[in-house]
Amino acid sequence: MTLIVGCLMSSAAMAADATCNATANEKKLHGAALNSFITKCEKDAKSKCDADAKAKNLHGAAETSFTTKCLKDASGT
Repeated sequence: MTLIVGCLMSSAAMAADATCNATANEKKLHGAALNSFITKCEKDAKSKCDADAKAKNLHGAAETSFTTKCLKDASGT
């Protein structure tokens, strides 16, 4: 029973951590739908990264570096 729950939890965690590009490819988006999805996904990721940097009390170069890496990881580029 524990193994099944562990597998389900890891699948959910993987889905939550999917990058914008991977999710768009999985959904087979093209054209305007792709552009709209990527724009919204990256905007949401920026908000999350900014909030994470604030929660970590980062400032200056550390904040910039953290946010840049966070956005790169989220977008999948």
